[in-house]
Amino acid sequence: MPDLLIELRSEEIPARMQRKAAGDLRKSVTDALVDAGLTYEAAREYWTPRRLTLDIRGLTARSKDVHEEIKGPSTKAPEQALAGFMRKAGLNDISEAHVHTDPKKGDFYVAHISRPGRDAEVIIADVMPGIIRGFSWPKSMRWGAASMPKGSSYHGIEGKGSESLKWVRPLQSIICTFGPETEEPTVIAFEIDGLVAGNTTSGHRFHAPDPFTVRRFDDYADKLERARVVLDAERRKEIILSDARNLAFASGLELVEDEGLLDEVSGLVEWPVVLMGEFEEDFLAIPDDIIRLTIKTNQKCFVLRRPGRGLSNKFILVSNIEASDAGKEIAYGNGKVVRARLSDALYFWNTDQADLPDLEKLTASAEKLGLDMSKPLDQRMARLDQLGVTFHAKLGTQGERVQRIAKLAAELAPIVGADPEHATRAAMLAKADLTTEVVGEFPELQGVMGRIYAGLQNENASVALAAEEHYKPQGPSDQVPTDPVSIAVALADKLDTLVGFWAIDEKPTGSKDPYALRRAALGVIRILVENGVDLRVVTSSGETASLLRFIGTSVADHLVGLQMRGLAKIIADLEKLESKGALPSGYRDQFAKDMVSRKAAENFINETADLSWAAASDLLSFFHDRLKVYLRDQGARHDLIDAVITPQSDDLLDITRRVAALGAFLDTDDGKNLLAGTKRGANILAAEEKKGTAVAETIDPALFELDAERNLFNAVTQSVSAAIQVIENEDYAAAMSALATLREPVDSFFEAVLVNADDEAVRANRLALLAMIRHATGAVADFSRISG
Repeated sequence: MPDLLIELRSEEIPARMQRKAAGDLRKSVTDALVDAGLTYEAAREYWTPRRLTLDIRGLTARSKDVHEEIKGPSTKAPEQALAGFMRKAGLNDISEAHVHTDPKKGDFYVAHISRPGRDAEVIIADVMPGIIRGFSWPKSMRWGAASMPKGSSYHGIEGKGSESLKWVRPLQSIICTFGPETEEPTVIAFEIDGLVAGNTTSGHRFHAPDPFTVRRFDDYADKLERARVVLDAERRKEIILSDARNLAFASGLELVEDEGLLDEVSGLVEWPVVLMGEFEEDFLAIPDDIIRLTIKTNQKCFVLRRPGRGLSNKFILVSNIEASDAGKEIAYGNGKVVRARLSDALYFWNTDQADLPDLEKLTASAEKLGLDMSKPLDQRMARLDQLGVTFHAKLGTQGERVQRIAKLAAELAPIVGADPEHATRAAMLAKADLTTEVVGEFPELQGVMGRIYAGLQNENASVALAAEEHYKPQGPSDQVPTDPVSIAVALADKLDTLVGFWAIDEKPTGSKDPYALRRAALGVIRILVENGVDLRVVTSSGETASLLRFIGTSVADHLVGLQMRGLAKIIADLEKLESKGALPSGYRDQFAKDMVSRKAAENFINETADLSWAAASDLLSFFHDRLKVYLRDQGARHDLIDAVITPQSDDLLDITRRVAALGAFLDTDDGKNLLAGTKRGANILAAEEKKGTAVAETIDPALFELDAERNLFNAVTQSVSAAIQVIENEDYAAAMSALATLREPVDSFFEAVLVNADDEAVRANRLALLAMIRHATGAVADFSRISG
């Protein structure tokens, strides 16, 4: 079958856009070809800083002829229905339709549609201009005549205005060839803004700028390589990484690898040439993280380290040209820029170690927060509070938020095994580095510098670590904190964010999540689940802590800090929870006393605070949605998740354990057979309940007529008792083992017993047995929601 080669060559495409743009090109082209009736065997995209390339193999040479019938309305249908049918079928007049007869429905119209197939060349030429013109870039531009208003002119060049092509950078040439390997390919010469697609391109802009012709992909890739262009981005990465490692090894050093930087650099060069630069050793007094980020951010270079020691004063850079002096001047020029940037970093680093010049202005904040003003990081926290930096217009300042987080972290500390004093101290310093000079210049070091500066002033190791780790996890691949103090502060930080934005009704909508609340909820879930923390979201059970208690505390702090009102509504909601048994007796009264002691109650009575019971339930539902995403990413089946989660399920760790145990059980023969039997019984029971058939409230063994009934009753009774005992200990594997004993008696029951017996009492008794099975399995999951 023929192959299709497409190349769109332009000025430099930003590295961050290349991969997605190449993927979008592949999807747009293949979707259009398939929609037009063509098929293909394989498609692969490629990208460099100056070109997007698509290689489609095994594309059919012609689309198939189409013959179809479109059924229309009755011949007696009104004009409006006939007009809609003609539009759908593409008919000009109803007389073009055929009349068919149905013995029951009478006469009706049918359109017989025949469309001849089209050659692939025609289809490609038809779809490509629209794909290129409609291509979506995060940012795009017009240039030349295209940048001038339509009808205007400059030096005789007429402007094209809004009808002209918009592209990320000026588009310079287009390749579009099509044909089998054994023949000369056809050039499909469509036109875009004066550019006619052909079979000509050029190589490296400095080493091989002259144009050359190509035939199909293999010929194209080979000629590009000779023209100093490595087309495959993964191969460019391999070249850079291999050469960088070798160059570092030759100097007795090790490369500090950075996958993100490697991706970016491979998108900046078409012909990678790896070089080594250096800077003065005096700069090594700066912490390694600052040096690495300075060199990475400003020069897109890799740092090197001395084996078993810290960073070296040498670094790796990647050039796009082979210079005649072997890159000496390039390396020297990069070294000059690096030295200038490191000089700035050294100044920021030294400034952060000195006392702030306006300490007298920070006294009130220091006393309020309990800070030690002899320590630089405490000074920075006092400044953050004194400046009144806004966290959110409706949620107060960063200083107020830090106070809430510190209180919440102290309450969470015993649950996660942390020292409350350490948790409080860690939360109080966690945001202090936001006002440091280094973080102001390098926001990426937020948290990292908090850890470093906390260590310099001899804070407890866990306190220092929490300054960095409380932001984690920041993505699905990021590690969760494991130190108890870090866990307490990370949970407090994320829960305060979620509760706060739910309180002001600023929840994610659709694809919009400006405050990263989905990430925060997923972070809470991962911290709880991966650290085995048992923290309920809404209800309390025995000694298990309830998130709602922390929500109540946080809401109170929001009300006090922001002069919001609604105490009466909150107390009413808490009273409802008490009546449902979801809160300890007396919780509402204690909450009201706390509020009165914080601020005069009359300031809060008449206005509404939105964090009510309904908002708490909505927040729980939000957690459920994020938990489903997390579990699916872990490989859990969606039906098992739905079978375990109910609207009231608020123990996130418990849910994950149930899903895991259920999945393992259903992978066994006992599990599969019990599922089949249980669903069979549930279907029979549901059908009879729908009909209003009587189901006995209790089972009467005296009505059993067969051994299979007695055996099932005894097995269910024993398994339920055993399952309840182990479920109380959250041993769901043991609960599944208890349920597994039901497999044989359930199978025997359905083989030997007719549920719908003629005797009403016997039938009701047997239906009650099925309800007993449903109740027994329901202790772990809703088996009716499991597919299979």
